[in-house]
Amino acid sequence: MTVTTSEALRTEASRRVPPPPAGGPEPGSPSAPGATTTAERDVTQDATQDVSHDATRDASSDVSRDASSDVSRDASSDVSRDADALPGAGTATADARADLTRLLFAGPDPDRTHGTWRRLLGGPAFTYRPGLAPAERAALSYERLRLLNDVLTAEDPTAPARFAADPHRLAALHEWIGPVDGGLTTLASIHYNLFLGSLVDHDLAHDHDLSPFTAMRRVGTFLCTELEHGNDVAAMETVAVLDRERGGFDLHTPTPGAAKFMPNTSLTGGPKTAVVAARLLVDGEDQGIFLFLTPLSDEHGHLPGIRVRRLPDRTGTPVDHCLTSFTHVRLPHEALLQGEHGRLTPEGSLTSVLGNRRKRFLRSIGRVTMGKLCMSAGTLGMARAALTIAVRHAHSRRISGPRAGERLPVAAHRSHHGRLLDALATAYAMTFLHREVVDRFAGLGDGEGDRTDWAAGAAGAGREDRADGTSREDRADGTGRGDRGDREDREDREDRGDREEIERLAAVAKGWITWQARDIAIECRERCGAQGLFPANGISDLPANIEGGITAEGDNLVIWVKAASEMVFGHTVPLPPARTAPGDVDDPAFLRDLLTHAESLWQKRARTALREGPSGDPTGRWNATSTPALEMVEAHACRTAADAFLTAADRATDPTARALLRALCRVFLLRRLREHTGDLLAEGLLTPDQVRALPRALDTATAEAAPHLPTLAEAFDLPPDLLATIPLASGAGITRTLEQP
Repeated sequence: MTVTTSEALRTEASRRVPPPPAGGPEPGSPSAPGATTTAERDVTQDATQDVSHDATRDASSDVSRDASSDVSRDASSDVSRDADALPGAGTATADARADLTRLLFAGPDPDRTHGTWRRLLGGPAFTYRPGLAPAERAALSYERLRLLNDVLTAEDPTAPARFAADPHRLAALHEWIGPVDGGLTTLASIHYNLFLGSLVDHDLAHDHDLSPFTAMRRVGTFLCTELEHGNDVAAMETVAVLDRERGGFDLHTPTPGAAKFMPNTSLTGGPKTAVVAARLLVDGEDQGIFLFLTPLSDEHGHLPGIRVRRLPDRTGTPVDHCLTSFTHVRLPHEALLQGEHGRLTPEGSLTSVLGNRRKRFLRSIGRVTMGKLCMSAGTLGMARAALTIAVRHAHSRRISGPRAGERLPVAAHRSHHGRLLDALATAYAMTFLHREVVDRFAGLGDGEGDRTDWAAGAAGAGREDRADGTSREDRADGTGRGDRGDREDREDREDRGDREEIERLAAVAKGWITWQARDIAIECRERCGAQGLFPANGISDLPANIEGGITAEGDNLVIWVKAASEMVFGHTVPLPPARTAPGDVDDPAFLRDLLTHAESLWQKRARTALREGPSGDPTGRWNATSTPALEMVEAHACRTAADAFLTAADRATDPTARALLRALCRVFLLRRLREHTGDLLAEGLLTPDQVRALPRALDTATAEAAPHLPTLAEAFDLPPDLLATIPLASGAGITRTLEQP
């Protein structure tokens, strides 16, 4: 029976989201991942036995030949222990898979952070619905959004507000819902992060009733980007003019190009309220861009002065994107979202701890940084789901073997499993990098008295500092504050530096993760052949949905260009100590050091290009610099991901899991180093023999890990009930849908 109403969805939620059993987490949850269904065990056992037939035999001969080479003769004891720890195909233990899942979903209270959403996805409320028109699919996403909210409010009616202030849970939600509903992922990011999160981050949360939004009687949306002001949003034209005579503000769209572009402001989903970014004008003076709480619609339609035009359907899962403009909409004084970055008295006097309009603007939209983590989380979940489906299909799809009457799974062939293993290695690196960034970002709010202080970092320091160490306020009263003031200013600058580094890392990670997710989804679709073209098989919609994540919360290339411009001189590459003996190309630590050197080489080239660029031509100088600078950012992303990968491997408690992670990390690093071997050879960081040994080292690492593809993919821990609804993930094909009533 097709479930289409909110009431039915909530009924399903009450059935599907029981509390964890007493005495421990639910079997199969991220905190207790060892449990598998009978179908899972059958697929995994059959797959690993078949892979061992030819692939392992070839792998062992490759390893033997490699072991006799000059480069591998001095292999480190760690590498030897890794090889010894890896069992034969099909014998990886449940403990190894459990340890992999524990590491993949590490963090505060994994069952609450991840398990809540994992348990929710197994029922018909989140299965693929064939035959829906775009408008029906958009409406379904809103029904599912209310289902998510019901889970939160079951904890406490105010839980959604606290949820919006929890980076770990907020990001985790997107990881789990991304694979099942791209539209829902977009809506959840807007309502919980951009809308409700903006309210929580400002004074309004203390003196305003948030229950219409936490109970989702009104859906929240966020209006910032304008039709003619996308990446240059700081040039936006929408204005909110202080009305001294009547009080409050006049919100107005002055030109057609100032219409807010692509917010979900239609009547689909019920009454809506927006947080609108607008330029605050006081007596004709521009005070910078602030956010204004603006009701858009009620049960009867859009409110007076608000014009909403629905845009054509875009690629990917449908969302009710619109073009929205305002014609002298009156707002009360309380509509202005205020905080330390700016408070406006009823008389029109603005006070701020920030020194300029740009800083006030960045503080107002500080939620965009968390949005980057949400977008990368959603696409990360999509990549892991695509791999789970593709790996399962690779082991159930059989083709003719080299002997008469022999049937082998396509996974037996290096041309097939090698590509999937490359993608798996990247997905593990993406996951560990994302965990690292979210942990550091959440740490910005650990200080005493912070509300969600991590959201304030975009504005930088709370004072406008001068080279002499005194703030604007200190210079006004002439005190200078002596040694204590100097120390506080120094700590403030260090804190600002940490914030800027973490926010830049969030941007770099968002670009790298979403780009890699697209590549993985496309690869998995191709590896599934014609079966992968059907949406019911769970993969074909993912690349288009990932495209939305690439553009949302800052277009990837634009935020990388910004990061590159800051890192040319504002970033120190942590170069390793000089080695006294040649490194081993089978040693992940040595490979990681080579990637660090590549990052440093590209930074040096970028610095040289900037210094030697045409004087008097800023655009020309940056054009000469941007290519090596962007290469530096790419190498930085990969090196940071490798660091997170190796750290996770060191934390493994199961020997097999540790060996698998190190083999997988070698695959990841060797793939990333291929484009840098010429530079590393020229700089004397690799010898000719080492360069020649790299392809064999990659083949060796692939051969070691390939028999364990199912274990590595099943560690992503997608709910068995969800996978059972996907024909390709359960050993069937699209024709199974023809047999369903």
